[in-house]
Amino acid sequence: MPDSILDDVQALMDKEFGDKRILEQILRAAKNDEVISNFERNYVRKLAEKHLGKKPIVEKLVSEKPVEAQKIISTVTPEPIPQKPLQPIQTWSKPTKISKTSSKNTKVLLGIGLASLLIIVIAAVSMSETSDLTPTIKTDQTPKTSSSSSFSIKTDQSSYSTGDIISITGSSKISFGSQIELSIKNSDGVLVWTEQVNVKRDGEFTTLTFAGGSGWEKSGTFTIIAQGESETASNTFSFRK
Repeated sequence: MPDSILDDVQALMDKEFGDKRILEQILRAAKNDEVISNFERNYVRKLAEKHLGKKPIVEKLVSEKPVEAQKIISTVTPEPIPQKPLQPIQTWSKPTKISKTSSKNTKVLLGIGLASLLIIVIAAVSMSETSDLTPTIKTDQTPKTSSSSSFSIKTDQSSYSTGDIISITGSSKISFGSQIELSIKNSDGVLVWTEQVNVKRDGEFTTLTFAGGSGWEKSGTFTIIAQGESETASNTFSFRK
């Protein structure tokens, strides 16, 4: 790195001209012999010209006589490319007439092919209808539940403390979209939480709540209850204050 840039940066910093952060970066690069961008060089040069009395660098323009290369251009005209003689356009000959016998044979063959294709399609349709009618037992299209004959509810853990998240899951045999009313009672039988959830297509229902709030002032055994249209399920968990 030229010493003049290093001296200019040091002088500008001593006299507190320019951006101190940029000058410190340029000074560090100059001392470590690192690459300094053109932007940083021009920044130092302009500050030095303005505050340190440095004369602006005037670049000499080198004038060169135009080379008379244009006179050297060959004036020889290019030789014409020999062109191939145009081929005479061939006239289309009249299409040969198709004999009536061949056209009749073509129609006969086409009719036989269409008739064969029609017979194959009719046979395929009749076979598919027969196969569809063979099993006469209709299957139940209603979504099956994972526990079609049970109604249950449970929590992800058997014990919780204040602030813990309680994950509640259960299964029901009632139809998809029906509502299940969930509730939690503390050890004194006081209702401390309630919510309504919908049954999913697989018969499951789930929700989240947290341990704490009104009614959770003391430890004990808490009961979680699920009530459907005509069924009830319950389970218990312990709570530590």
